[in-house]
Parts: sequence; C-alpha cells; structure tokens
Amino acid sequence: MSPSSYQSATENERVTKAAGVVGSATLLSRIFGLIRDIVLAWFFGAGLISDAFFVAFRIPNLLRRLFAEGSLSIAFIPVFTEYLANQGREEAFKMARSAIRLLSVLLAIIAVVGILIAPLIIRVIAPGFSDSPEQFLLTVTLTRIMFPYILLISLVALSMSILNVLGHFAAPALAPVLLNIAIIGSVFIISPHMADPVTGLAIGVLIGGFLQLALQIPFLIKKGFYFWQKAKFYHPGLKKIGILMIPVIFGAAVYQISILVDTILASLLAKGSISYLYYADRIVQFPLGIFAIATATAVLPSLSRQAAEKDLPAFRDTFAYAIKLVFFIIIPSMVGLIILRQPIVALLFKRGVFDAETTRLTAYALLYYATGLWAFSAVRIVVNAFYALQDTKTPVRMAIISVIAKIVFSVILMQWLAHGGLALSTALASMLNFGLLTWALRKKLGVLGSRGITASIFKTTICSLVMGAVVWAVALFIIPSEGATLAGLFFGLMGSILTGIVLYGFFAFLFKSPELEKILAFLFHRKAAVSRDT
Repeated sequence: MSPSSYQSATENERVTKAAGVVGSATLLSRIFGLIRDIVLAWFFGAGLISDAFFVAFRIPNLLRRLFAEGSLSIAFIPVFTEYLANQGREEAFKMARSAIRLLSVLLAIIAVVGILIAPLIIRVIAPGFSDSPEQFLLTVTLTRIMFPYILLISLVALSMSILNVLGHFAAPALAPVLLNIAIIGSVFIISPHMADPVTGLAIGVLIGGFLQLALQIPFLIKKGFYFWQKAKFYHPGLKKIGILMIPVIFGAAVYQISILVDTILASLLAKGSISYLYYADRIVQFPLGIFAIATATAVLPSLSRQAAEKDLPAFRDTFAYAIKLVFFIIIPSMVGLIILRQPIVALLFKRGVFDAETTRLTAYALLYYATGLWAFSAVRIVVNAFYALQDTKTPVRMAIISVIAKIVFSVILMQWLAHGGLALSTALASMLNFGLLTWALRKKLGVLGSRGITASIFKTTICSLVMGAVVWAVALFIIPSEGATLAGLFFGLMGSILTGIVLYGFFAFLFKSPELEKILAFLFHRKAAVSRDT
C-alpha cells in the first residue's frame, strides 16, 4: 500500500470513528428529543398554543443557525485548524478566546434588540397570527423569554467547534440532551405554576442553554483551553473568520428564508399546519442528525486539515468516502420512513389531544419530507467540503438559486397538496441544491471519485428497495391498522425495523459493500481491511 493510500485509509477510519461517536451521542439526544416532542404533543397537541411556541422557538433557532452553527462554526473550524497547523496551539487558543469575547458582546446586543422588536418580528414571520390577538401576544411573550438563548447557544457552538478540532466529539454531541431534559422537566415542574403553562417551556429552553454551555467547560479545561486566560478583544485571525462568515451568514439566511416561507405560508393554511410540519420534520431530523450531520461534523476537521496541507488527492478521497458512507445509511432509512410513516407518527405522538386526524396529517407531511432525506444529507457533506477549502461564496450562490426555486415550488404545490406541498417543495429544492453544489465542486477539484460513488449508491439503492418491499409486506401482517395499542404498535414497528436491518445488512454483505465493513469495524472495535476504493 502506498503512503498516500495508507494516510487516506487512516483518515477514513478517523472519520468513521468520529462519526460513530457523534452519531451515538446524537442518537441519545434524538431519543430525548422525541420524548420531548411526545410530551409536548401530549400536553399541547397541534393548535393555537403549540403553533405559538414553535414559531417563537424558531426565532432563536434561526439566529443560532445564522450566527452560531450555521456560520461561526463553519468559518471558525478551518481558520482554527490552520492556526494549529501553522502557528501552534498557544496562538490558536488566543484567537479562540478573542472570538469568545467579541461574540459575547455582539450577541448580547442582538438579544436586547430582539426582545424590544419581538412584536414586529412576529408580524413578519407569522402574519396569520395577527388575526388572533391571543395567539399573537402569546407568541411575542414566548419570543422575548427565549431570545437570550441565542447568546448561550452561540457560545456553546464555539466551544463545540474548538473541541471537535482538538479531536473531542462526545460532549458537543451530547449537549442537546441537556436542552431536551430541561424542556421535558419544565413541562412537569415549571409549567403547572405558570398562568400560561406554555411559558414554562420557554423558561426550560433558557435553562437548557445554560446547561449545554456548562457541559463543555470541563472538557475544554481538560484540553488546556481556559476561558479566563488573558486575550485581546481583537485578534488578527478574527478578520479571516469574519471574511469567511459574511457569505456563510448570507447562505444560512437564504436557507432560513425557506424555513420562514414555510412558516408564513403554513400560517395561512388550516390551524395546526405549522405543527404538522414541525412534528414531521422532527422525525426526519432523527436519521439526519444521527447519520448525516454526525458524518458532516466528523469530516469537516479532516477535510480542513487536508486542505491546510494542500493534499487534494486525500481531500477528494475523504469526501468520496463520506458521501458513500452517508448514502449507505440514509437511503435505507428514507425507504423505511416512507413505508412506516403512519405507525411511526402514531407510536410517537398519538395520545392526549394528538388524535387520529392529527396523526394522519403529520404522516402526510412526513411522506414528502422523507423523499428528500438523501438530498438533505448529501448537501451537508458537499457544503462542508467547500467550507474546508475556505470557499464560502459558492454555497451561497447555489443556495440562492435553490431557495428561489423553493419559494416557487411552495406557492404552486400548496394549492394542491396543502402543507404536504410545503414539505415536498423543501425536498425538491434540496435536490436541486445538491446537484448544483456537486457540479461546482467537480469544476473546482476535478474528478471526485464519481465512478466509485455511483457504484456504491447503485448497490445501496438496490439493497434498500428489496428491503423496503419485504418490510412493507411484513408490516401489513404485524402492525395493527385499526385500534392499535401502544404495545402493539411498538412491537410491530420493532419487528418491521429489525427485519429491514437484517435484510439490508445481508444484501449489503452479498454486494460486498465496503461501507458495511467500515461500520462493523467501528461497532466491534476492530481494524477494517483497507479496500481498494477507500
């Protein structure tokens, strides 16, 4: 084996291990997230109150993606990696401490302004709420309570970026667990004592922000990073981060516009439409977070390191490996979600005021979201490849085109498919975005190993379709269609899912998929043989 092949194989194993750690932690987070959503659905259902909370919570989340995970982290990781590689740990840490100080001041100002103009924000993002003064005032109140969350979660995101570059992935991935626990606890401990019980959820969000930040601090200290050490308010490295951040913020803003479009248009549809989309999206985020986002998180430091070393052959190899790994897991997940969407929604949410009709309408949205799961996942990897190369402009251009298409799709499709049209438009726009980004990356880097990627996707798709046909047949017999008990749904779904996993693994083994070998190597802590296409 040549040195370059060995280095590529080693990097791929590092990515697999990191993705496994992040995915495992994210699985726990998603489980608590589903428990959170089950509790919310049980107590608040899908209607005026839940729509108010989800709209209000969407605002700090939007800002989090604009200024934290969606821009700061992406711009910070390549620059921080470059400083570590070229100027040493001490200088890199000085730059990081300066970033924390500057970020804290800027986001504190944003939080204060947001609290003051909350009514205006709600009129813009949920115009349909103006017809209901009660819902409008409740949404404004919830928004004001939760706005400081942007400061907390941005500091969390920066801390997570530092730890990821330093090779620690578990604590950052576990942080959302604490947010979910805080929200669940607020339903039972805080909400009963509030005049409007839903305000207890908003307080729980703030508590969750504090807990997530507190979790990162011991691990940063263990890595030798101390917040309180002397650092200038401004560091030369921040200029480079800022230059990279500006187009990323625009790109994130363009993407968030599509989310706001859904909120605006859904507020004009039947009551509950926002909640149907929210709950369906939460289910899609489960496999997306565990597998795709975990892999994207794990691969960004590796790609950034290879880009800093100008090792483009290794960069292309790592990119191709990440794409194949994501598709290997996401495509069968997509097929399973489409086939089992109704019983999944029923098992998770059908209780309390979340009735059969709400279940049906949520599953309807899930069908359309699930068709785009492969594109949602692949875009994460391709975009991170551009960011590792410190090219933040190309993703913005492609995102603008995709969001314009998304808005057009939304307006057209909602006429016939209601809220399902909004979900489908998101999927179609993401597919377009993936195609544009892949074309642009190929122009930038040349051959991306597309032959190996295509062969891997073909094998994965065949295995997934055969598995899906069998799971569909099995589900007809073992999942009750009417009057199902919680236990009946649970065991029926588990039986169907386990059948799918076993069948998919068997067919992947027959096709000699190298991705299966890598995954098994991680699961059983053994060194995988290096195949020719790694």
